[in-house]
Amino acid sequence: MNPNINPLVLFFASIFTSNILLSNFLGMCSFISISKSLKSSNGLGMAVTMVMTITTAINWLVEKYIIVPFQIEYLRYIIYIIVIAAVVQILEMVIDRTAPNLYISLGIFLPLITVNCAILGVALFMQLRNYTFLQSIFFGLGSGLGWWLAIVLLAAIRIKVDKAPVPAPLKGVGITLITIGIMAMAFMGFAGMINVQ
Repeated sequence: MNPNINPLVLFFASIFTSNILLSNFLGMCSFISISKSLKSSNGLGMAVTMVMTITTAINWLVEKYIIVPFQIEYLRYIIYIIVIAAVVQILEMVIDRTAPNLYISLGIFLPLITVNCAILGVALFMQLRNYTFLQSIFFGLGSGLGWWLAIVLLAAIRIKVDKAPVPAPLKGVGITLITIGIMAMAFMGFAGMINVQ
């Protein structure tokens, strides 16, 4: 990875051309389950974006100042997950206090952000691609916004599709997976504009 890549390019690429969800298919479980409601999708998207941005920044610092200097690379995954779990726990308490209806509508998927593979994937991509601190923050924020955009788009499409005459064998999960595939192809249309793989 080129360390001189502009963080803004990285930001827009992680939203569109390298969308963590639609090009790497990370974080699909909560994406499919929560996207039945626009309000819940929006809330979960905001939560994932916040967690992704904060944990990417913290994990970069942990990587640079703890993991590498103490040569404990074999503990990297565990440490990343501990950081993610701590941030999610704090966020869960904040949402419970400030937006109890959203907390109830997100249900089990709020604490499950801890094991959302998209969040761990962003931290690992950040480390593997050797991003700088600023690049990591923009990458985490862009990946979170890309995930948020994808889940809100799917929720809006599912609301329309629920009212459409869908053949019986495709109702439910079938049409949802087809919709996700079409969304992924649509996002691939941005591929010629920005690419940071």
